[in-house]
Amino acid sequence: MSGLESAEFLAHSSANCSDTDQASQDCGTEKKKLRRREKNRIAAQRSRKKQTMKADELHEEYEGLEQENIALKREIRKLSEEVKHLSDALKDHEGVCPMMHCTMNFVTSPRPHSNVITGCLSCEGQSGVS
Repeated sequence: MSGLESAEFLAHSSANCSDTDQASQDCGTEKKKLRRREKNRIAAQRSRKKQTMKADELHEEYEGLEQENIALKREIRKLSEEVKHLSDALKDHEGVCPMMHCTMNFVTSPRPHSNVITGCLSCEGQSGVS
């Protein structure tokens, strides 16, 4: 029943109410029922609208998270490729690096950093690797 229909019904029913106590009591009860129904109908509409808005918000959040997930997966793939490339480059370099074959690298005593490269490069001829 729409708001207009219920208002018309209220007006019509109040006009039909007689002056007797029983009839006026029934009429008041009927008005209360109609008002309660109208309030309930409005509350139900508000609740459905609120639920729809919440569902829309959740859907938008979901779509945003999906896009972020796709971007993160793309970044993971890119970084994984970079790790593989750098690992391959390191493996290739280890075979020719004079510092890896220098016997000074196996000394456990501390030594100044500037002399490490010079010492290892001078070891290059000693290790037999060129």
